[in-house]
Amino acid sequence: MNRYLEIKQQCLQANLQLPKLDLVVYTFGNVSAVDREKGVFAIKPSGVPYEALKVDDIVIVDFDNNIIEGSMRPSSDTKTHAYLYKHWKNIGGICHTHSTYAVSWAQAQMDIPIFGTTHADHLTVDIPCAPPMADVLIQGDYEHNTGRQILDCFAEKNLSPEEVEMVLIGNHGPFSWGKNADKAVYNSKVLEEIARMAYLTLQINPNAPRLKDSLIRKHYERKHGKNAYYGQGC
Repeated sequence: MNRYLEIKQQCLQANLQLPKLDLVVYTFGNVSAVDREKGVFAIKPSGVPYEALKVDDIVIVDFDNNIIEGSMRPSSDTKTHAYLYKHWKNIGGICHTHSTYAVSWAQAQMDIPIFGTTHADHLTVDIPCAPPMADVLIQGDYEHNTGRQILDCFAEKNLSPEEVEMVLIGNHGPFSWGKNADKAVYNSKVLEEIARMAYLTLQINPNAPRLKDSLIRKHYERKHGKNAYYGQGC
């Protein structure tokens, strides 16, 4: 049995969710799944249509971007995934899409304000947008530097990747992550819906106020932390 089969299957199934959730078109986007014990991750091959994707196509890569298994070239964003896995030890899956509303906010170079309780159900702060990459970094190791760009944004804003599982890259688009590949995809869909709601909110009222702190705390703590009571528990 292939020693990487489990994460390849996880990776495949997560990638196949992207077109079903209207998060990608054509061959845009990618999802990866990590195996911390083996020190590798599985990622979609570059440019392969989702409807043609098979488990044997999934590429296994280590955190230094060496291809461990696979006959295809991995996603062009592989170095970004590797950088995040290498520096954020508690994430198990990463998703990158070009979803319409999230990309629109990224192109506007704006954080997504926390306007409502749907946003607060998932995080307590605005969804951050990292500034566009400096020219010297663009001309260098671009995808590696995209990972640096994300970490620099989180350091500057004093954010935790365990609490804020999504980010926008200025002029580029969204990345999300989670405890596994499925959660990374879930967070990508949540990000897209929050981006859409925030856009529509500002069309209705350009001066819409930020959600008040008491509602942010109430909705976040219903789902997170020791006193959470949403759902059926363990």
